[in-house]
Amino acid sequence: MGGVEGFMYPNEIELHWSVLIVLYPFITGLVAGAFILASLERVFRVDAVKPTYRLALLTALSFLLVAPLPLQLHLGHPERSPEMYFTPHSTSAMAMFGYVYLWYLMAVLVFEIWLDYRRDIVLLAERSKGIVRIVYRAMTLGSTNISPRALHIDERVGWIVTLIGIPSAFMLHGYVGFIFGSIKANPWWSSPLMPVVFIFSAMVSGIACVMVLYMATAKLRGRNIDMRCVDTIAMYLFYTFIIDFSLEMLDLIHRVYEADESFRSLNFMVHTKLYFSHIVVQILCGTLVPLVLLAITQVVKLGEVVRKRIYAVAGLLTLMGIFAMRWNVVIGGQLFSKSYLGYTTYKVGLVSREGMLVALALSLLPLLILWVLIKLLPPWPAENVPAEAGD
Repeated sequence: MGGVEGFMYPNEIELHWSVLIVLYPFITGLVAGAFILASLERVFRVDAVKPTYRLALLTALSFLLVAPLPLQLHLGHPERSPEMYFTPHSTSAMAMFGYVYLWYLMAVLVFEIWLDYRRDIVLLAERSKGIVRIVYRAMTLGSTNISPRALHIDERVGWIVTLIGIPSAFMLHGYVGFIFGSIKANPWWSSPLMPVVFIFSAMVSGIACVMVLYMATAKLRGRNIDMRCVDTIAMYLFYTFIIDFSLEMLDLIHRVYEADESFRSLNFMVHTKLYFSHIVVQILCGTLVPLVLLAITQVVKLGEVVRKRIYAVAGLLTLMGIFAMRWNVVIGGQLFSKSYLGYTTYKVGLVSREGMLVALALSLLPLLILWVLIKLLPPWPAENVPAEAGD
């Protein structure tokens, strides 16, 4: 009770949604953004980003596999969650997400990765031994025809799957903003722009994540970074970031101009309890600084070393800013009373089921999965199985 100021209803003192619910939209945003970056090469034929195409797909898959876990840990009875598949409810946005998740995971992402890697999997199955060979043979699903005609069919089908996957990626993350925007009782969330803002912020975070991962993995492998690739990715990140920031500012200007009965309370929150996370971390460090850094690379000719450092710093700050945005939406939207007469606080536990250690483990788990996927299916063109291995 010590963290309560003013009048709070009894059911508003303790926050119902914790840091895990912050992590959930952040992870799903990385999935959608990484897939959109991969689609630039497959659908829109942006050849400059080809070195990151497979890495983007594997990144999307590794984060997608972890995406439901924060929700499962948050539920009091996670074993009941499969019920939404067996007893579908067409008016429930959360229930519909279950089907969107399965569709995107199995029918889009896994299928596209399998089509893209099928030739490599067949060749790896031929030259591998022991248990590894059994694994690769199982991954072929009995399809071992790698003739030019078969590979051409794989390419065409993969293009169609990616084309379908683009709106699927928007649906996957846009629904999160849809859920928040549909809660009319909360003025911090209730905005028709919320789904659009979530989609564009997802694109920003996913593109930044793949860019940072590509540069980091190239450094760890002792390989040269394809500057044409990262320059192009940084350009798309910059333009997407401008759209995202413009939408957020439009929403802010609309709230200020409308100035309804909730504005005074929200304004107080931004200048007190959320000042550091919203003004300092999200807007200043996580938005304005990376935008300025990326803008400099677009208008000033800089050396490769300087550009690499700017891209790395801008990418990391962008990820920090997007996470802060999710924090401010989820946590910030619960810190004030619906009566606008009181405020509460949120303290993150350390070792509880929804504490900081669990959130940190869930943040690192996708990177561990990505490491395994990279070992199993190398995304680097120079390390793929040579054509003569199957001759």
